[in-house]
Amino acid sequence: MIKRIILFLVLNFLALAIGGTFTGKGVPSDWYQNLDKAPWTPPGWVFGSAWTLIMVCFAIYMAYLIMRNANKKKIIILFFTQWILNVVWNPVFFYYQAVLLGFITILLLTTLITYFLFHYKNELKLKSLLIMPYFIWLIIATSLNGYILFFN
Repeated sequence: MIKRIILFLVLNFLALAIGGTFTGKGVPSDWYQNLDKAPWTPPGWVFGSAWTLIMVCFAIYMAYLIMRNANKKKIIILFFTQWILNVVWNPVFFYYQAVLLGFITILLLTTLITYFLFHYKNELKLKSLLIMPYFIWLIIATSLNGYILFFN
């Protein structure tokens, strides 16, 4: 179990590191700074703290899920789909400034995490709460992306 958690931690934080290379340059950019952002946009430090908690919880969640679910191939495909969507959003939004495509990407990611949450809740029972920070954060992040899309 510990090996699985470590594997998912490495993969999750790798995704954050790759995405962060685009976010780091994008946030202070004139383009992003001049956007009309949602009034509920959290301060910058919240993003790093939130993603750290999310990825630790998600790693534990995935370790339990892959251990308990017989269809490991499906779980791996879903995980890597999530991984790709998570990584791709950053360059799409910050580097290419493709707000609509970013919104579509984050909607797909939110849909996938919602699927994880509800589809496997009976299997994981209380451990399903481990994916809640990811789900809640994506609802917030989707609303932030949507606000930028509709008000800029």
